[in-house]
Amino acid sequence: MSLRGRIREHLDEPADKRGYVRDLFGRIAPRYDLTNDVMSLGLHRLWKRKLMELAEIEPGQTVLDLAAGTGDLALAARARVAPDGRVVAADLTPEMMAVGAGREGGRRIRWVTADALELPFEDSSFDRVVIGYGLRNFPDLERSLREIFRCLRPGGRLASLDFGKPSSRLLRRLYMGYLDASTAVVGWLLHRDPEAYLYIPESLRAYPAQDEVADLMHRAGFQHCVWTDVMFGTMALHVADRS
Repeated sequence: MSLRGRIREHLDEPADKRGYVRDLFGRIAPRYDLTNDVMSLGLHRLWKRKLMELAEIEPGQTVLDLAAGTGDLALAARARVAPDGRVVAADLTPEMMAVGAGREGGRRIRWVTADALELPFEDSSFDRVVIGYGLRNFPDLERSLREIFRCLRPGGRLASLDFGKPSSRLLRRLYMGYLDASTAVVGWLLHRDPEAYLYIPESLRAYPAQDEVADLMHRAGFQHCVWTDVMFGTMALHVADRS
């Protein structure tokens, strides 16, 4: 079986995907931030800033950075909620969080190993939930969205950044071809592991398009589920509110 075929097998079974994603991100944790800069030419920083603007985080709030990885969004949220707010960074991969905790300001954040399918937080615990490139990795997206809804307070907001699917069929084909080629090269050059980033296009193929993600958010109980396309729809910012 081809490498892509093996990846797709892992993605097809939710229980298998959970362990696969955890192990994969554990392997790439030391160079994860560098790889993001290389693959996006640094643009992911601009997109994450836009995400934080859409989240409308205010001083004193309690914020969850879910699928936090090395904590880019958690660190940005900490600056916005200071001095009295609180930020929790939750991720399935301890190796990623260890990198984040070692960053400047990382010790001001609470780091929690957590599964998005069953979050270890009480109902109505957070004013905001922010997610950077995480929804696509959840084994059961609708169930995870219901968990996020449960953990948000009334009036709370979910804001997410992830890969998108261009509405143009031609552009979508070109984009997927680019991802197929570039992720294999980057995975090998920076990690000596082509599988590590071939996961991106394969997971995107299994991920809903922007309108379908918004529909799933609405089905989970959210209101005002909207999205903004970035880079011709190759990236997408979703926002949804809990009434």
